[in-house]
Amino acid sequence: MAYSGYIESDRRNLFGRLVYQAVCLVKVVWLGFWLAFATVLVAVPIIIAGYFSSTGNFAFNLARVWAWIILKAAGVKLIVTGKEKIDKKVTYIIISNHQSHFDGPVVAAGLGIQFRWVAKQELLKIPVFGNALYACGNIFIDRKDREKSIRMIKEGMNRLSPGTGVMFFAEGTRSEDGKIGAFKKGGFAAAIETGYQILPVAINGSNRVLPKGSIVFSSNPIEVRVGDPIETSNYSQDTIEKLAEKTRDIIISMQRNIGA
Repeated sequence: MAYSGYIESDRRNLFGRLVYQAVCLVKVVWLGFWLAFATVLVAVPIIIAGYFSSTGNFAFNLARVWAWIILKAAGVKLIVTGKEKIDKKVTYIIISNHQSHFDGPVVAAGLGIQFRWVAKQELLKIPVFGNALYACGNIFIDRKDREKSIRMIKEGMNRLSPGTGVMFFAEGTRSEDGKIGAFKKGGFAAAIETGYQILPVAINGSNRVLPKGSIVFSSNPIEVRVGDPIETSNYSQDTIEKLAEKTRDIIISMQRNIGA
């Protein structure tokens, strides 16, 4: 009887694992379908809009439609707090933590302002998607060459229309465990150089939706918290570390567990 019980237990465990794997496969296929659909739906209009618009604003608005489709397809509830702190007439250097591939869609959909990304130049090689990113007026950098990257950021910002911010994931890569890592200095150098305010943003819960290294999403809520803008006029390149530390401390203070 005991031996038969072990066999039955193993069968139940095996069945449970098979069901779990099947659910994971369905999720991957489901999100993959909507990702492809949304990209095909908006990419060509974005590219066309990019050629006929000097600002890239309309193209960016189309990209926000793409973001909303992805979030809805994944069943993600987006929560935005502190949005009233944003002045839409002001150009910000937006600094955020980075937990997941979902961070891009949530800030695009949630902040409600025009901004452009600072992204690695390798993304330009992705068919259609890379062209769409370029058409929106995003800024691409060579992460292997710091001086060249800073120059590319400055040149890219000079092309932006007034009131259009620039978005930096200051850690440079996604966090393995949701904890905020060290901040790279590119965004802060740009803020000091231009005198633009820094808008600190904390993303909470996206690592539960899609952890780094995983392709299976979970339908958990994601919160975007906006902090008080930080004046940069009193900082110089010599005090850039203090500015980075202050911004990082503010973003850490806005972190909280969500979707547990």
